[in-house]
Amino acid sequence: MLSTPLARYLERHGIHYGWAVVAATFLTMLVVAGAVGAPGVFIVPLQKEYGWSAADISGALAIRFLLFGGMGPFAAAFMNRYGVRRMMLISLSIVIISLLLSLGMSDLWQLFLLWGIAIGIGTGMTAMVLGATVATRWFGERRGLVMGLLSASTATGQLAFLPLLARMTEAFGWRSAMLLICGAIVMAVIVILLLMRDRPADLGLAPYGEATIQPAQAQPSSLGVLMMTPLIVLKDAARVPTFWILFLSFYICGASTNGLVQTHFISLCGDFGLAAVSAASMLAMMGLFDFFGTLGSGWLSDRVDNRWLLFWYYGLRGLSLLYLPFSDFSLYSLSIFAIFYGLDWVATVPPTVRLTAQRFGPERANIVFGWIFAGHQLGAASAALAGGFSRTLWQSYMPAFIAAGLLCLIGAAMVLMINRGRADRFVSA
Repeated sequence: MLSTPLARYLERHGIHYGWAVVAATFLTMLVVAGAVGAPGVFIVPLQKEYGWSAADISGALAIRFLLFGGMGPFAAAFMNRYGVRRMMLISLSIVIISLLLSLGMSDLWQLFLLWGIAIGIGTGMTAMVLGATVATRWFGERRGLVMGLLSASTATGQLAFLPLLARMTEAFGWRSAMLLICGAIVMAVIVILLLMRDRPADLGLAPYGEATIQPAQAQPSSLGVLMMTPLIVLKDAARVPTFWILFLSFYICGASTNGLVQTHFISLCGDFGLAAVSAASMLAMMGLFDFFGTLGSGWLSDRVDNRWLLFWYYGLRGLSLLYLPFSDFSLYSLSIFAIFYGLDWVATVPPTVRLTAQRFGPERANIVFGWIFAGHQLGAASAALAGGFSRTLWQSYMPAFIAAGLLCLIGAAMVLMINRGRADRFVSA
């Protein structure tokens, strides 16, 4: 393990080791984003090879989104008990085994088992909760910036993977593209083994921006008690109005990003004669703009009223989704959509995490955010399923895109109902 000597080396040069942890976490979230986003490239090849409908494939992806989010609060509890590093390794091991087994699948139930259940559980064991845990545990200052950087890793995953996956799928088949993702996951595992540590105290460090070393809090030793902890936190958080506003707004966020655009955008463009490689390049452009948009969002969330940030993010996203069905799907009009939509793809995450930490405190923030993120993935599952049924029943994705745009405008109005400057009462069990 290189962490101890590297931490001492960085300390001599005035650099906190938390930034090395951020780098390892960024890589992990990047390859997980590649694994989560890859099926959007594979929908049409799977339809051609197996004869499965868009609704069939979307059903498996909806299960994956549900588990990806539903595992979040429990993953946070397991990270608190067993350590971030161990959970990252277990998560990536499940994902890579599932991807390798899927190379030989032949029946629809295998798609549901491997791409739906197994990968949903594997990716859900880290997901966005990993970034929230690292940001709140390793950083007393710059949390918004760190969360913005880690949230942007999902956009970078698209930028790095999707166009290449589309080209490999077109040239060599979807199985070759799948092997590329597996190789990237192996690289992430090596980096985690070498660099990742659970908390600053493991290296005798205080969190960035603080002077006091914070020892690990006592965690339940019983597995039963540990499994109940997220449910107890949910019971307490459910009494707080802010929780439900953040939960419902993040539901809309998931429905309008991962569930709809990430899953169905390439197929939508195919309906208008745009090749998969070109459509994937549009997604990559969104990823590029979202990388900078989310970094900017993290910077702004440390300085600006987070409610108004969320208002503008949801509002602009809704307008861009409503614009898309009325465009001519030329490269020019799609580029306009990619820029405006891409700028706030994941920009909602840093303000949401900061609002969660402010209302519920740093000790339970990751578990509460895990439940809020479950709402995000519930929305993603709903939109993935709705998009597939829309295409199967009406031969068009347009109703789903218009509905998502209207939901975003509702979300923009909803977040302004969060009370500014008054922390809601959060009763601990």
